[in-house]
Amino acid sequence: MWAGRFAKALDSKADDFNSSIRFDCKMYRHDITGSIAHAQMLAKQGIISAEDCEKITDGLAGILDDIDNGKLEFDMSCEDVHMFVEAELTKRIGDAGKRLHTERSRNDQVALDIRMYLRDRTQEIIELLKILVADIADKAEENKAVIVPGYTHLQRAQPITFGHHIMAYAMMLLRDISRLEDAVRRMNYSPIGCCALAGTTYNTDRRFEADALGFDGLMLNSIDGVSDRDFCLELMSAYSIIMMHLSRFSEEIILWSSWEFKFVELDDSYTTGSSIMPQKKNSDMAELVRGKTGRVYGNLLALLTTLKGLPLAYNKDMQEDKEAIFDSIETVQMCLEIFAPMIRTMKVKADNMYRAAQEGFINATDLADYLTKKGMPFRAAYKIVGQIVAECIDKKCVLDNLPLDAYKAHSDMFEADLFEEISLETCVNKRISEGGTSVSSVEKQIAYVREELKK
Repeated sequence: MWAGRFAKALDSKADDFNSSIRFDCKMYRHDITGSIAHAQMLAKQGIISAEDCEKITDGLAGILDDIDNGKLEFDMSCEDVHMFVEAELTKRIGDAGKRLHTERSRNDQVALDIRMYLRDRTQEIIELLKILVADIADKAEENKAVIVPGYTHLQRAQPITFGHHIMAYAMMLLRDISRLEDAVRRMNYSPIGCCALAGTTYNTDRRFEADALGFDGLMLNSIDGVSDRDFCLELMSAYSIIMMHLSRFSEEIILWSSWEFKFVELDDSYTTGSSIMPQKKNSDMAELVRGKTGRVYGNLLALLTTLKGLPLAYNKDMQEDKEAIFDSIETVQMCLEIFAPMIRTMKVKADNMYRAAQEGFINATDLADYLTKKGMPFRAAYKIVGQIVAECIDKKCVLDNLPLDAYKAHSDMFEADLFEEISLETCVNKRISEGGTSVSSVEKQIAYVREELKK
């Protein structure tokens, strides 16, 4: 490709070191699609003939079909997928193939291909997120009245429903979808025609090419168009946040499925056993999701570090963007494909959840509220209830079965109706504020999420 300037061939090890075809071959479809649009633009502008354009587009279509059907394998001796396609095209149609690269640099060609590739792959991830959110909403619907302890600091705090708890993840994942859509929107501007860094002297029509490839507009500074990868970083940040949410959910699933909690049981299809302990049922899929989160974080940090000191415009360092972001995409996709059916098939052990809720004094706030509604200052009520909890601990009982006389020893405001007020069902269902844990509130959350998914 650059033989005219050089007196001898590249060292074989240096050639391997420089080559990217082993990973950028993933973009073959986008490279060919972009090249077809480029050839059509060149012909429209009279830069190449209509006859050459037809040869090029037919040749490129044939290459795409042969790769898809397994008839054509990538030549790993080529430096990258762009040169592989161009060399194969020239071999098939002759000199017309050499005209394809007119008014184009690999710099803007690479920037184009990766934007198109990421646009498509991110849409696949969005669809997988939608499936997971829908599955969570379905599981929440099934368990909208199942009472479970809510936790802060991993200590039992207040009674909630299991449906309410997992709907928190549905809301998080909805925001992840929005983040991805926003990132794609900012990324969807065409760099083709920026050339190496300074544009071109040819009378081109960049907008024709951008429209043909589904872009919303053009990169308006040719240096910016070829030399930044902020769109990769933004997507990788969004991927990392997705993995953070999946990791937190995984951690809870791991805890819930342990004998210490026994709140849920994962389906056999998403667990493994032990090589020497026959009783074990390990939540390995959730553990792997948790573990792979660090991998996606690492890819983001690696690319941030790669880009931080680069002068404008293009530098070969930027070749490092692809392996990092490709790995992140594939990791997120793999985790989502496992996570949704794991949630869908998960069994909820409602009785165990209810027993745990009974034992944690998690209705203590409601007992304090009972006194407050009768006129006692909240801080005074808080202190009295704290003393009652301490008494229950000493007597090895719970608030629900402490005798009324014991309550009255702390305050004459206590009446028999307190037991109804501090029942777990009452504690849950009277929390009717928007976003709260009552069954009616959870139903509204589920309806909201399902409506958002339709949009």
